[in-house]
Amino acid sequence: MSYATIAVLMFITMVLLLITGRHIFAVIGGVAALYALILWGKGGQGLMFQAGINLLNWYPLITLPMFIYMGYMFSVSGIADDLYTMFHVWMGPVKGGLAIGTIFLQTIIAAMNGLSVAGMAIGSALALPEMLKRKYDKVMVTGVIQGSSSLGIMVPPSVVLVLYGMIARQPIGRLWLAGVFPGLMIAALFIIYIAVRCILQPDIGPALPKEERDKYSLKDKMKLLTAAIAPIIIIFMMSGLFFLGVTSLVESSAVGAGVTTIAALLKKRLTWKGFMDVLKQTLSVSAMFMWVILAALGFGAVFDGLGAVHAIKKLFLGWGFGRWGILLMMQLSFIFLGTFLDDTAMLILVAPLYVPLVVEMGFNTIWYGILYTITCQIAYLTPPFGYNLFLMKAMVPKDSGITLGDIYRSVIPFVLLLVVALGIVMIFPELATWLPTKYFKG
Repeated sequence: MSYATIAVLMFITMVLLLITGRHIFAVIGGVAALYALILWGKGGQGLMFQAGINLLNWYPLITLPMFIYMGYMFSVSGIADDLYTMFHVWMGPVKGGLAIGTIFLQTIIAAMNGLSVAGMAIGSALALPEMLKRKYDKVMVTGVIQGSSSLGIMVPPSVVLVLYGMIARQPIGRLWLAGVFPGLMIAALFIIYIAVRCILQPDIGPALPKEERDKYSLKDKMKLLTAAIAPIIIIFMMSGLFFLGVTSLVESSAVGAGVTTIAALLKKRLTWKGFMDVLKQTLSVSAMFMWVILAALGFGAVFDGLGAVHAIKKLFLGWGFGRWGILLMMQLSFIFLGTFLDDTAMLILVAPLYVPLVVEMGFNTIWYGILYTITCQIAYLTPPFGYNLFLMKAMVPKDSGITLGDIYRSVIPFVLLLVVALGIVMIFPELATWLPTKYFKG
């Protein structure tokens, strides 16, 4: 049996076991260990061990728990509550205004966080009850929260782009800057869609009643704008100082975590119990990420040891579709994998196989990182196993009447908008490459 055939069997075994619903890290790591022992005997575990050690020696990995901590501390600090109140009042007179305000809120959360989980949690806790109470269409509401929370992995500081930079050996600063315009473009597409749809169907996103709007004077509204001060300071202290060259990547994540904690203390909303809960949640999510990353790296090492990279390159290049056809097939494969893998496992499994092919075809690896991230956003929302779908189901109130079918239907427009965004960035790569090229002078 050829190594290429064994590689295919290894991949099929992993997919079949993942469908059973077992833990991702156990399936990926278990399949890798099994095939390593079958193929190379006792020495086979050396491949997996070396891959894990290389990761643990990668200093920027420290940023992962920092950004996760920031997301949870951001929620505890009450900054999100203040921001949503601001958007609630200012956008209330507009049809669909609360949904549009939610997208603005999620974009700010994304710029302070790097993950979609915090956006889902905050959106479900703050925005969902308010919009349902004001007779917003429940299907549209759940779609807004799921779609806009996916911005967390695109807008800098993106943890996904940090991991991609590790795999593709690309500068994190360039990747973060590359995500700015595509991230804002996606947010703008979402806002335009909501605005147009609510104009055409005003009953699905009614404006706030006049009597409720009149509760706030102009002075009150202006005072609410101060809610944006803390997020602006946090974003500048974290991302701004990094791009100015004052802090390194790891230092910027530590500064962001520290400033967010100080903001929570100054607002007098951080209790000891709340602080301990943040630490426990950070540890839990960080450990989950690490297990998945270690297992996926082990799988990738064994997979690569079988010559899978060369087999895939030969397979793709042998089909004669041309480099754009091959690129499209690669993105489709990411979307397929994303229906049952999270973005971390998907990236670490497949990116080491695809990045060399991207380089060989002459594409820009920074630009491809943005394409990958948009594809992750699509995969997060794609039934039947999209990551955000099940997070949404777990977070909606039991008395909301929102079913899994509603959640599946709600994401269709947002998936289509993300496909449009993917096409735009493919046709106009300058959207991703102009800013990092301009900033870093080349």
